[in-house]
Amino acid sequence: MVHRKQIGMNIRAARNNKEWSQEKLATRAKLDSSYLSELERGQVNVSIDKLVIIAKALRIPFSELVKGLD
Repeated sequence: MVHRKQIGMNIRAARNNKEWSQEKLATRAKLDSSYLSELERGQVNVSIDKLVIIAKALRIPFSELVKGLD
């Protein structure tokens, strides 16, 4: 559960850094905005495939989304 929250915080931070809404990121990543919201709150598990898609949509390295995980 801690990992989900950290990943969610990393996604939110990267999105906010670009000053994007959840809807904008969801559209770019071809994800449902409610799913993205749940991800950012650490409420759902996310696959590596989805994280890669999100990183590409944000134009950041995949490692940014998993930083802080031990």
